[in-house]
Amino acid sequence: MNDISTAGTELKAMQIADILKALPHRYPMLMIDRIVEINGDETAIGIKNVTFNEPIFQGHFPDNPIFPGVLIIEGMAQTAGAIVIHHDSNAASEGRKNIVMMLGVDKAKFRKPAGPGDRLEYHIAKIQRRRNVGRYEAKAMVDGVLIAEAEITAMIIEAPL
Repeated sequence: MNDISTAGTELKAMQIADILKALPHRYPMLMIDRIVEINGDETAIGIKNVTFNEPIFQGHFPDNPIFPGVLIIEGMAQTAGAIVIHHDSNAASEGRKNIVMMLGVDKAKFRKPAGPGDRLEYHIAKIQRRRNVGRYEAKAMVDGVLIAEAEITAMIIEAPL
């Protein structure tokens, strides 16, 4: 883990190795490269560097590559899930591994497309959390411009062995 505060309890960033420990997702379904500006399980910014080498651009669309909106939603959900799993793992008992399952997406709006060369920023803010169910406000930004937004609901469950 990087950038631990002097109190040793607050993570400020997650590099790819930290994300891979927190999430079960792997290529080609891992939609975040890094998470920065983490405040416990309250807020964070996930980063996805979109490149022309993404397999999705072979068919979406070859002459006009556009990063699919559903994958932007997935990236927002993965960012929220990673910070929640990391936050909860500090309090969890050893040997127990949890994962986050998406329950719902509400108020989704897509305003502008993203494509190769864009740096997607997933801005996540917790709306509420009760026990193992959380609701998060998520915004996707490119160069400071809002391109998509949604409210994501997810449940934390114990991972199958």
